[in-house]
Order: sequence, then C-alpha cells, then structure tokens
Amino acid sequence: MLFPTLTFGLFFLVVYTLVWSTGRHNEWRKILLLVASWIFYGAWDWRFVTLLIGSAFLNWGLARLIDRFDPEEDAPHRKSLMIIGVIANLSILGFFKYFDFFIGELAPIVTAWGFARDLPLLQIVLPIGISFFTFQGMSYMIDVWRGRVKAASLLDITLLMSFFPHLVAGPIVRASHLIPQFRETPKVNRGMMAMALLLIVWGLFKKAVIASELATRLVDPVFFDPSAYGSLDLLFAAYGYAVQIYCDFSAYSDMAIGLAALLGYRFPRNFEQPYRAASLQEFWRRWHMSLSSWLRDYLYIGLGGNRGGLMFLCRNLMITMLLGGIWHGAKWTFLIWGGLHGVVLAAERIWRDVKPEGWPMLPRWIGIFITFHIVVLGWIFFRSESFDGAISYIAGIASWGGTATMITPLGLALVVLGLEMHFMPPQIMPALALRLRRIPAPAMGLLVGMAILLIDSMRYEGVAPFIYYQF
Repeated sequence: MLFPTLTFGLFFLVVYTLVWSTGRHNEWRKILLLVASWIFYGAWDWRFVTLLIGSAFLNWGLARLIDRFDPEEDAPHRKSLMIIGVIANLSILGFFKYFDFFIGELAPIVTAWGFARDLPLLQIVLPIGISFFTFQGMSYMIDVWRGRVKAASLLDITLLMSFFPHLVAGPIVRASHLIPQFRETPKVNRGMMAMALLLIVWGLFKKAVIASELATRLVDPVFFDPSAYGSLDLLFAAYGYAVQIYCDFSAYSDMAIGLAALLGYRFPRNFEQPYRAASLQEFWRRWHMSLSSWLRDYLYIGLGGNRGGLMFLCRNLMITMLLGGIWHGAKWTFLIWGGLHGVVLAAERIWRDVKPEGWPMLPRWIGIFITFHIVVLGWIFFRSESFDGAISYIAGIASWGGTATMITPLGLALVVLGLEMHFMPPQIMPALALRLRRIPAPAMGLLVGMAILLIDSMRYEGVAPFIYYQF
C-alpha cells in the first residue's frame, strides 16, 4: 500500500476516525494502530506479517530477560543475551537479504575448485522494510542492555516496530523517542495539524510529480542502457538521479512525519538540506539522519569511534560505511558506494589533522560544489545495476561524445524545481504552516483537498514504489 494512492488515503481516513474515536482509552488506541499497521503491511504480502510479529517478540523477550539481571552483578549474563539478540536479528536479516547473493558469489569459486554442483538458490522474496524494522528492534534491545531505556510492554514494542507511517522506509525512530509517547494519550493542536498537512502535501508533490517524472522520463531509460546515450545525457541523468532520490526519500519521510503527527505522535527529522553540505561528514549529518545516527551510535562507537588514534578512527569509518553500504542491499555497487564514502570521510579526517597550521580555508561554496559531485559520483554506483554498468556509465561521461537527446525543457524544469525545493530557506515551511493554522478547519480541509487533486492531475499515470522500499 503506497502513500500517494487513493487506497491508502481511504485506509488512513478510516484509521484516523477510529483512533480519535477512542477518546482517552490509550490502550485501545494502540491496539487499533497495531492492527491497522498489520493490515497496511499485509496488503503487500500477508505471509510476512508473522515475520514482523516474530521479530517484535524476539526483541521484547530478550530485552525483558536483560532487564531482569542486575547491571553490575550480572553484567556477563546481560551481555550474553544482548549478543544472542544481535546475532538472531542479523541472522534473520542476512537470510532474507543476503543468502542468495552469497550463494551466487560462492558458486564460481566452488566450481573452480572442482566441485561442479548446483548450490541452492532459494529465490527468497525480500520483505519490504526488513532492514528498518530489524534495526529498530535491535537498537531497542541494545539500549535496554546499555541502561538507556527500561524494558517496555509487548504492546508498545510491537507497535514501535510495526507503526505503519515509518514501517517500510523509516525514519528509524528509537524506543527512547517513541515509547514515552505511546504511554501518554496523544493530543493534536492546530499548529501540529497544519504542519502535518503541509508536510503531506509537500511530500506528495515531491514524490508524485518530481521524483516519479524524473524516474520515468530521464533516469530509468538512461541507466537502463548507458551505452545508448552521449556524455551530456549521462551527466544530466546523474544530476537527475541526485534530485530524484532526494525528492523520493525525503518525500516519504515528510509524509511519514505528517501522518504520525495527525495521529498525535512526533517523529524526528530525517533530512536537512543535505546538498548544502560542505564536507561529506556534514552530508551525513543532513542525509537520512536517523540511519547515520544509528550507524554512529551502534556501530562506529561500538568499534571504538575516535579512540585509539587516527588510523583506528579511519578503520572504524571504513568499516561503518562499508557495512552501511551493504545494509542497502546485496550488490557490489552498494559496497563500492559505501567504500567511496568511507575513503572520503577518512581523507577529510586525515587532512584535518595533518594540514599545515594557518592553511587558508576554502570558501564554503567550493566545499559544497566538491562534496555534491562526490555524492553524485557515489549515486552512479548506488543506482547502477552492476559494477560493470557503473564503470561504463562513468566512462561514457568521460568520453565527451554523442548527442544530447534527453535534456528536454521538462527535464530541466524538474531538476531545477527539485533543487529549488531543496535549497529554499528552511523558515518557509513553518511560516506557511502558521498561515495555514489561522484558516478555519473546513477551509483548511478544502484547501488541502484541492492541492491533492491538483497534484494528482499533474503526476505521471501510476505511482512507482518509493526507492527505499527495496531496503
């Protein structure tokens, strides 16, 4: 069930009405939300609702066991249970996401050793959003072990991992942020509702008009067969994909935040104009902020962080980004994308330590220009179906040959509009929300409805799944 569809709109209207009809009966509210979340996920494939429930039971049960032991006297038992939980979570994720990949990579090696036999490719269906709800449950269990949160009820943990606004593509909302909200009867004021509706309409426009149009008319055709296009088309499509993936993913986050707010819950921001970054370190503080902070807190710091000297720091950065790359999927292109980011992040830290004292600082706009093009280079690997395809794409750009057939007025307008939406002053949204909240409720609903109908008339026929559904 996709957000920008009539089916989801009707589903949400029913859920919204039922949830707010519960009044102050908070437990019934959470049960309704949980059932609605399972219906939302089951609309894709009912078989995997049991996986979602099982993952919640796993993390709830282990966290309860960890919480029963004294942090000082029984520290080894607590740590053993935490390790068991991490292994169990990663095993589930690894089976669904990486089993066929590793078997496929192992087959040529086995054949080269003289064992000519077929290895079992299971053609496993990847459950939508498995990486997101697995990381969410695992972080809750680790936080209980660290003493940052207390073990919560089964209902709260199951809802934490199943809550439909962020279930399949984030943001990764941590237990310490959302569970305290579940324990209180939520309230919504006019300001919260105005901002929520504005975010939903904003996200709908970014997804249905800009991202979908760029994908259909520019990015997908060029990346499908790079050899059929000239260097300018390839370069333009790379810029187009940078705009597409930002508009697509930030649109999901905007809509998720808005939908949750209409139900009375606050999600953290997930994007903060990432292409304004003047370094790759700053980029990761602005892009997919919930994942980057998760990788920092549960992987980078766990590896030792910046303790142990510069070389250990660089090692930890590389491991974190390589694993962050492979988190996106079982493809060498994701690993290379993560490795590229790791190398640049390490180079930035090395330069910070070794640059001569008094060395002049580059103007910020130069840092933004360089960082943006490093990110675009990484997006080529991220989007390409294979390593050979990515190399062919980059070689095509470097050849400076061929004619430009894909640089159309509509394509240029979409790229420029997407960048303008990205770079607009951040205070505009709160200012618009303030104006919207002053409008009477019926007029507000009418205005939002007209905006949605206008967007629907502008968009390409049909709605493609969000890019991050595959992760």
